[in-house]
Amino acid sequence: MAKHIAMAGKGGTGKTTIAAFLIKYIIDRKKGATLAVDADSNANLNEALGYDVPNTISSILVDIKKGNVPAGMPKETYLQLELHRALIETDYVDLLVMGGPQGPGCYCFPNDILKRHLATLDKSYDYLVVDNEAGLEHISRRTIEDVDIMLVVSDATAKGVRTAGRIYSLAKSLNIRISDAYLIITKTSDVAPLHKEIEASGLKLLGVMPNDPMILDFDLKGKPMLDLPAESPAVQATREMFAKLPL
Repeated sequence: MAKHIAMAGKGGTGKTTIAAFLIKYIIDRKKGATLAVDADSNANLNEALGYDVPNTISSILVDIKKGNVPAGMPKETYLQLELHRALIETDYVDLLVMGGPQGPGCYCFPNDILKRHLATLDKSYDYLVVDNEAGLEHISRRTIEDVDIMLVVSDATAKGVRTAGRIYSLAKSLNIRISDAYLIITKTSDVAPLHKEIEASGLKLLGVMPNDPMILDFDLKGKPMLDLPAESPAVQATREMFAKLPL
């Protein structure tokens, strides 16, 4: 079974960027086969990794709902076939994108499909890195119920750290098994003013990621975060953090 790593945090904190850096760290150190899952309805992990997404789980479900199924083929068989085709396979990491909800209604069904599909794929990988929905809602969906490492990302504000603490508390209240949980604070080099808030969050501070002009430059040019050079301050900071993880 793969080691499950779940990313969490409110929007705008750099959660997806850190997910990409973690995947880069695993690739560079040849830790093992990795499946990245973008479970955020505002999907952009593929952009951080530099991959095009031809299909998402949500778009597959919409097609099936519209009746776009080959004649004589059961819907469940067609669904499984399309889910496998939606998997983006590369030499370094594979990617599966959930996609946003299509039209009105609950987002629960595509999430349930994703959970079942992940249970099947899990056996083929050493690492499963899930970039979850920003905020608190994704936790209640329990996309993955057994988490080996939870990384909660916050900006350098008291409000942000409190939100990180609430995310962790909610996960525990839902009886999700979490072996290790850590806090990463972004866009700063000094967390001393946040010491009390960090302590109150119940999370272990893994480290901080400073502001890095290279990230902004890559984002503006549409270049993948995987291509950031080793001298990038953010890459250096996250490498030091990830070296502390039980990977």
